[in-house]
Amino acid sequence: MNPLSAFAYLLSSVLFILGLKMLSSARTARKGNGFAALGMLIAIVVTLTDQKIIDFSYILAGLIVGTAIGLVLAIKVQMTAMPQMVGVLNGFGGGASALVAFAEYLRLSGDVSLTVWKGGEVGLDVLITIVLSILIGTVTIVGSMIAAAKLHGVMRSAPILYPMQKQSNAALLAVILGLGVFFVLDPSLWYVLLIIVLLAAVLGVTSVIPIGGADMPVVISLMNSYSGLAGATTGFILSNDVLIISGTLVGTSGIILTNIMCKAMNRSIWNVLFAGVGVEYDPSVQATEQRTVVNYTPEDAAYMLGNAQSVIIVPGYGLAVAQAQHVLQELAQLLTQKGAMVRYAIHPVAGRMPGHMNVLLAEANVPYDLLLEMDQINDDFQNTDVALVIGANDVVNPAARYKKDSPLYGMPILNADQARTVMVLKRSLNPGFAGEDNELFYDKKTMMVFGDAKATLTKLVQLVKQ
Repeated sequence: MNPLSAFAYLLSSVLFILGLKMLSSARTARKGNGFAALGMLIAIVVTLTDQKIIDFSYILAGLIVGTAIGLVLAIKVQMTAMPQMVGVLNGFGGGASALVAFAEYLRLSGDVSLTVWKGGEVGLDVLITIVLSILIGTVTIVGSMIAAAKLHGVMRSAPILYPMQKQSNAALLAVILGLGVFFVLDPSLWYVLLIIVLLAAVLGVTSVIPIGGADMPVVISLMNSYSGLAGATTGFILSNDVLIISGTLVGTSGIILTNIMCKAMNRSIWNVLFAGVGVEYDPSVQATEQRTVVNYTPEDAAYMLGNAQSVIIVPGYGLAVAQAQHVLQELAQLLTQKGAMVRYAIHPVAGRMPGHMNVLLAEANVPYDLLLEMDQINDDFQNTDVALVIGANDVVNPAARYKKDSPLYGMPILNADQARTVMVLKRSLNPGFAGEDNELFYDKKTMMVFGDAKATLTKLVQLVKQ
């Protein structure tokens, strides 16, 4: 590689690091995306010129098709479907790494039929990383598709469990690694790679189906980490520094994010992967304990909000489903004009992917300094007039504090129940992803306002204006 190309790769790596740093704050995230995109553009251009790729027909075709697909997805995909789209994109990253690793093996073999190994002296590191890239990449693409299917409702969101599940998955991984050793010892065994692909695909399915819908945000971030690791291993195969660096950045940041989310739920990663938390709600099953809630009207809610001096808004997945973020921000601005202090409390696992609520509210131009994380705002609920909960469930369920047999037990929650008045906008009393009935709904100071969140908020805006 000539010095100019090496410098360009270094510049790309620096831009990736700066972009990732900026993505840690909502205020600088857009600029960080631009830095990372510029770094990727430089890396692509340098790779094409350094490798002396003359025929760009396939590359141009890929750019045209990919751009068209990206535009369609950007326009058509709703915010509620963003988590599963992120999952699919993670999967494509892993799948691309696996394909590149296999293609490099074909190139090294020098024989499309693969009947004779003609690669000559190939380093042990290359052979090992070919196996790892194919393994991690295949698990990533299949596992991500399963996660996306669960999020989209194509598959049941509750855990799918069967006897000896953990043991069979461990045995399957051991078999794959054993086959990898055989391949490294004799690279002419091309069919071993195909067997590894098939078994890794099975492992991708069996490792994700036992994870419940409530834990899908963790799975999405974990699959993101896997896609980065697959890219880094492919970088070792190609001896491409910028691919190694970018893949390592994605892999490590994904692991860090996964760890942060697990801490937010007070659970270990092993518990998330193997505990099978979450059930599907069956409305036909009646609760053994009959409890009542008080149903309030939008007029009641508007009176309380109009006289409140401080309001904390707790957004959840239901807000995204109703696409009510814009009218919510209009209500917040009205309350602010009336002299109320309005802020948003964001739980780390609210929604269906990391940062789901931040992106949703940023779309409605909510000022970044009003989006406060749980640790920043949790102590303020006790001094707040109204906690307005919109579509959130598990992240405000008091059962997490004391009900030891609950799947939520021990999970840090937003202290919405400590506000002087709790106002909940929800369609029904259905439990959240964890399948746990929400104690907050039955609290004497809770005002339940049933209905579509967007329609209710629109009515509240009209009433507050009056």
